[in-house]
Amino acid sequence: MTVSPARKAALRLLEIYRRQGSGFGNPSDKEIKRLNLDIRDAALAKRLYSGVLQNTTVCDYYIDLYSEVKPSAIEPTVRDILRLSAYQILFTDKIPFSAAVFEGVELCKQSGRERACGFVNAVLRRISGENLPEIPGEGTGEYLSIKYSHPLSHVNDFIDRLGYAATEKLLAVHNEPAAVFAQINTLRTSADILLAEMKEKTRPHPWIFDCVEVYGTGDISELPAYNEGKLYIQDPASKLAVYAAAPEPGMSVLDACAAPGGKSFAAAVMMKNRGSITACDKNTEKLKNIERGASLMGFTIIKTRIADARSPSEIGEYDIVIADAPCSGFGTIGKKPEIRYKTYKEIDGLPEIQYQILCGLASHVAEGGVLLYSVCSFRTEENESVIKRFLTERPDFAPEGFALPGPCGYAERGMITLWPHIHGTDGFFICKLRKSR
Repeated sequence: MTVSPARKAALRLLEIYRRQGSGFGNPSDKEIKRLNLDIRDAALAKRLYSGVLQNTTVCDYYIDLYSEVKPSAIEPTVRDILRLSAYQILFTDKIPFSAAVFEGVELCKQSGRERACGFVNAVLRRISGENLPEIPGEGTGEYLSIKYSHPLSHVNDFIDRLGYAATEKLLAVHNEPAAVFAQINTLRTSADILLAEMKEKTRPHPWIFDCVEVYGTGDISELPAYNEGKLYIQDPASKLAVYAAAPEPGMSVLDACAAPGGKSFAAAVMMKNRGSITACDKNTEKLKNIERGASLMGFTIIKTRIADARSPSEIGEYDIVIADAPCSGFGTIGKKPEIRYKTYKEIDGLPEIQYQILCGLASHVAEGGVLLYSVCSFRTEENESVIKRFLTERPDFAPEGFALPGPCGYAERGMITLWPHIHGTDGFFICKLRKSR
């Protein structure tokens, strides 16, 4: 009996991630296409890979608990095989324990680690036993850190800000399968028509107009509706940032950190393709992707331009400037589980870059215009602290309240933090600033 292609692919993905580190991101889509898996195996491989990243710490806890070998002495590939198999035992319902153990041993053989077969078999059989001990220390940050596989430093920061119970809810949501949302291009179709066409693959968002959840489709880029420009992928949080900016037909908009283009597309829809949108980025290939997307959806008002948002020049003034700044991405952990393992050292320099972007863009906001700052993070250092510093230097800007649908309500202070466990969106910070006349 051979190992399933899905498990072999998942092990390959874990190996790539381990070698490249968290800065490499998630290699699953690109690598799975290269491996030419069928739809079913591709879906399982991605689920296994993401599941291990979501649960690495708790898998390691039980592996090390039952290992007679020191944790530091377990060879990296063997550790990956153990994690992959332990995840199946601990968190999946449809995979028999015996199959997870057997294929773990087979992966050892096929990976050239035959000498580790007995060790892997023994550890996995112990983990699949009937009396698996509970994680100790319930009620502590250490307990949450192990159970939900988040670094302890991050967990303690969440507890300080949210409290213990809310932190557990947030971490639990991070480990659930991430929903995929798309926004409807109402220049091409309507919500009613698209939902009728894709009734087996979409459901309407409960409180965001022209937003649908897409499920059971595999690669969304292969959907007819996608290739006909009727929808584009964008999390509700990102669309809400454009709602806050409130672009109207005939306005001029600068999307200063535009890639992958969702905010430019949302603005084009809200502006009914009338006015002008300049989408900027430093990466030429990313701008080409935005151009292809705009063409597909029939947005003629979007023009792209290479620019560094920290020091843009000769780009004029705009009614609305959107600064979706580079950030830690902690708000997207539900979609990108590897982000949770970023250290504070890796992201400590981001607030300075975010501040520089705001300062660089401020002069390109027309008098009476809007500067909209957003990041997919809920860290105070990247959010309120950056805004406070900017306003100290630029008293000609002031926060302006805005209304959003559903549970968001009215942001009286001109800023709001969206939380996955409360709003059902990515973690996101939105701040609307108005420039004085």
